[in-house]
Amino acid sequence: MKQIVVILCLVFAIAKPADAQINSPADDPLRVIAIFAHPDDADFKMAGTAILMAQAGHQVKYVAITNGNAGHQEMGGGVLAKRRRAEAQEAARRTGIAEYEVWENDDSELMPTLDIRKDVIRAIREWNADVVIGLRPNDYHPDHRNAGKLVIDASYMVIVPNVVSDTPPLPNNPVFLYMQDGFSKPNPFSHDISVGIDDVFETKARGLDAHVSQVYEWMPWTMGMSEDQIPEGEEERFEWLKNTFLGWSSISDEQRASLEKWYGPEKAAGFEHAESFEIAEYGRNPSEEEIRMIFPMLN
Repeated sequence: MKQIVVILCLVFAIAKPADAQINSPADDPLRVIAIFAHPDDADFKMAGTAILMAQAGHQVKYVAITNGNAGHQEMGGGVLAKRRRAEAQEAARRTGIAEYEVWENDDSELMPTLDIRKDVIRAIREWNADVVIGLRPNDYHPDHRNAGKLVIDASYMVIVPNVVSDTPPLPNNPVFLYMQDGFSKPNPFSHDISVGIDDVFETKARGLDAHVSQVYEWMPWTMGMSEDQIPEGEEERFEWLKNTFLGWSSISDEQRASLEKWYGPEKAAGFEHAESFEIAEYGRNPSEEEIRMIFPMLN
């Protein structure tokens, strides 16, 4: 039995090259890709960190697996998809994201099929990603759950030459991270890395402001708000956005503890806004040095 255990451990160590080095800023900029369900998911969950990464010189790309063509109370189909793609491009322009790609899969119908998994693998390889950020596969929206499954199912596969052989494999398995969520079953989110985003909070909000169909129309409608509750003036509307969708969240005790770990208690105490990430165990396991390389704002 002991021999079998040793053999299995050796096989696992060979199959999962966790100690391979990611790029360093002295070589090429780190390449980060966030892959999610709808055009605006990452804008809500991680845009502050993405802005800081871009400012530090990382190349950051967003990929929405669906076109968002179901997310509105009055319009849908191709018209809405075209509108949401334009909103995503404007958000990228405002926040410094290198690319914001929106695929043509229908909103609210996403399934974790092999064909889409292959598309995800290609996207990660073509970006030559050092870091891949996705959603956890437990969430209220089936598209979010299935987008999370698609991304995590691509981990490790991105280095296998005989999988999606039309696109060269990556030499190393990237670091895979989950964006923050508040769901607790089957297991709660782990604040492995937390980033203070106060310095770019306004820029994050300006990016979300570009998603007009969502933050000023669709989401208020789903929450039972009437049109007269949404301010008409652009700046008044923007302040409303910051005080509602971005103003409701607060830093939890778990997130505060994570901020203290990475920034120290004194600096962490000053943050009012933060974003967290969980390390996905199917990707490579980064060292603290590599985490600080990926998140240079922690230094």
